Amino acid sequence: MAVVRAVDTVKGGKLMREVVLDTETTGLSPEEGHRIVEIGCLELINHLPTGRKFHSYLNPDRDIPVEATAIHGLAHKDLLGQPRFADQVEPFLRFIGDDTLVIHNAGFDLNFLNAELDRLSLALIEPNRAVDTLLLARQKFPGSPASLDALCKRFSINNSMRARHGALLDADLLAQVYVELIGARQTTLGFAAESPGRPGGRQIPRVPRVPREHLPSDAEVTRHKALLAKLRKPIWLS
Repeated sequence: MAVVRAVDTVKGGKLMREVVLDTETTGLSPEEGHRIVEIGCLELINHLPTGRKFHSYLNPDRDIPVEATAIHGLAHKDLLGQPRFADQVEPFLRFIGDDTLVIHNAGFDLNFLNAELDRLSLALIEPNRAVDTLLLARQKFPGSPASLDALCKRFSINNSMRARHGALLDADLLAQVYVELIGARQTTLGFAAESPGRPGGRQIPRVPRVPREHLPSDAEVTRHKALLAKLRKPIWLS
């Protein structure tokens, strides 16, 4: 089971990279010979999507049960011309790097990914790299439904296009759910923090103004009396 990492705090204008990840598979367990048929990843910097993504359909070299096709819509014939995991493993690993992975039900996806990596004699992904949003949701809303659809409904996230599961679509929805779960929808105003958009990445210091005296000067009093002399029975002289 994946371990939920504590959500890091953005401090001092530093950039924090996370990768939201989802997979679709031929079944529920790699131990039963099931394989990954789709991987979708999105990059977040300081909890905000950058637009960078990794996405690939994969030929699983096996049949796809109708039950799985009913979930993600992918049939065996659809994937015959797609690359295999071995063909995509380098760009995939390059994209995720060593950064935190944000996954819903992380144990499921990591189990499949590590089975594929082990098949190629590559290093496995450590469970403590993952923030499991399923566990986060259960901790934050104990006893409430914690599926991706249920969380989209809770946070008023439009998932109407999700007639079927899809790795990239689900990663996009999960990114929005994740931001809500960790309370990062409204990022810190950071008045005292460094600002990368300004010279040296810091706030421009304000020059304090010298406060003016509250009492009018003699010249101002003279001008005020001259103005009053022109007015007809001003009420403040009665």
